Amino acid sequence: MSAFETIRWDRSGPVLTLTLYRPEKMNAMTRAMRRELCEAIDRADADDAVRAIVVTGAGRAFCAGFDLSEGAGAFGAAPDADPDPDSADEPGRDGGGVLALRLFACTKPLIAAVNGAAVGIGASMLLPMDVRIAASDARFGFVFARRGIVPDACASWFLPRVVGISKALEWSLGGHVFDAAEAAAGGLVSAVCEPGDLLARAQALARGIAENAAPVSVALTRQLMWRMLGEGHPMAAHRLESTALAARGTSADTAEGVASFREKRPARFPDRVSNGMPAFYPWWTEPPFRA
Repeated sequence: MSAFETIRWDRSGPVLTLTLYRPEKMNAMTRAMRRELCEAIDRADADDAVRAIVVTGAGRAFCAGFDLSEGAGAFGAAPDADPDPDSADEPGRDGGGVLALRLFACTKPLIAAVNGAAVGIGASMLLPMDVRIAASDARFGFVFARRGIVPDACASWFLPRVVGISKALEWSLGGHVFDAAEAAAGGLVSAVCEPGDLLARAQALARGIAENAAPVSVALTRQLMWRMLGEGHPMAAHRLESTALAARGTSADTAEGVASFREKRPARFPDRVSNGMPAFYPWWTEPPFRA
């Protein structure tokens, strides 16, 4: 595996920890960091040894927003002639949105351990993650209007779904920076803990998923939950869940899940995301489920 420059990859058993690593710049986002994060998710999705992912920051910040050393150009969309020949940017697309959509499509659960300031893209990149916990001294800010721009990273879709439209607008229209207690009260994070306990708590949560749940079931459940947010009637969920239950009900994982329960032992699920996803996945690209 080639080395990353702006992030750190650390796998311990089934749990992968990705650390934003520009501590001298408060982990401010750059195009290089965003591309490395997308590449890391690609690698994690392809690696069956990875069963849960924790994302955190090095030093005193999670991510203090886009690196503004480029001036106002830092907020621009992907350039028409990107100097990086390996870039997957498309002209006119928000780079933060490219990252958010890659996080959204991940087949592994994503747990954010917010260790400090999470502002701008540092806040909006949290939204496609499944669980967010914060250190008591963490700070958050959807500050886009205060910079003369609008939300990035698909936040106008994610934020109202995560915290509700009223709170999303309160935070986005005012653009104020708020503390972890306000983030918890508003539903942005599910737990607040002491800074020294944060990473261990996030990794323990990730390990609890990785060691007890079937990887294919986790991947399917993650996509079911997120994608049903866009449906207008529970019948859509009923149809899709019926298809999923029929497919998984005859799987080796289900046989093992029942056997382990009856025998009172830990389950050893044999199916893998790399080769065990049911035929209807990804359902959102095919009729009758295509959006």
